[in-house]
Amino acid sequence: MLKIGSHVSMSSPEYILGSVKEALAYRANALMLYTGAPQNSFRVPISQLRIEEGISLWKENGNDVKDIIIHCPYIINLANTLKPETYLSGKEVLRREIDRTQAIGATIMVLHPGSSLTGDVHESLLQCARGINEVLKEEDNVIIALETMAGKGSEIGRDFSQLRTIIDNIELKDKIGVCLDTCHIHDGGYDLMDFDGVLKEFDEIIGLDRLSVMHINDSKNIRGAHKDRHANIGYGEIGFETLNRIVHHPLTDNIAKILETPYIDSKSPYGYEIENFINGEFREIPL
Repeated sequence: MLKIGSHVSMSSPEYILGSVKEALAYRANALMLYTGAPQNSFRVPISQLRIEEGISLWKENGNDVKDIIIHCPYIINLANTLKPETYLSGKEVLRREIDRTQAIGATIMVLHPGSSLTGDVHESLLQCARGINEVLKEEDNVIIALETMAGKGSEIGRDFSQLRTIIDNIELKDKIGVCLDTCHIHDGGYDLMDFDGVLKEFDEIIGLDRLSVMHINDSKNIRGAHKDRHANIGYGEIGFETLNRIVHHPLTDNIAKILETPYIDSKSPYGYEIENFINGEFREIPL
């Protein structure tokens, strides 16, 4: 069964209820949201999020709570070995996001591994793992899905081997997964036209059992550009045909696939893009 949706907004006054309504308007059966602004750590109290109403509406429409994905804010950088205060604040925010994710009833949360800045890359990989070890608890019912990154600047997680290094140094490995972003790995140099080969390499280095969620994005850049600029589906260098094969690949059948493509003239493209994947046929987005 195809599980597909998009990033959706979450704002006052409906919060998660509004997020669910938006996803349903796109014919989505999966969704991803931030529990607050991705650029800062301010968060509305859990009691105000209208969780019960939102989850009830989601289930009433035949959907599973496990296909609600939470994305951690960008400000978390556990890989920063140069500023202890950044590392400490990152741990605090991550712990709070774990608690909020569990309050919502979701089980998968996506985390950017971070950036080493001018620090040693291997030490940054180890510190990312150390930060997760210091935050994650045995009783937590979450999977932290480390996102594959494009390798822009000093980002870590730019290839499967770096993610494997982080995972190898995490104690509660059963609570760690990976979020595979098509734009990011394309920009990182992986050939998505040979997606079978990409999955084979992923399985050999990380293990397909750790593939927890996918971000489906086209790319404005040629393969290996290391720039991370998302394009609308079918309007980039990856193309609809390749992305459609990925979305419908039998080995990813039960994995939620989330679109993070750009708005067009302040309008959401997600309903059109989801419909194209459901039908397996590319139709241009009305502009």
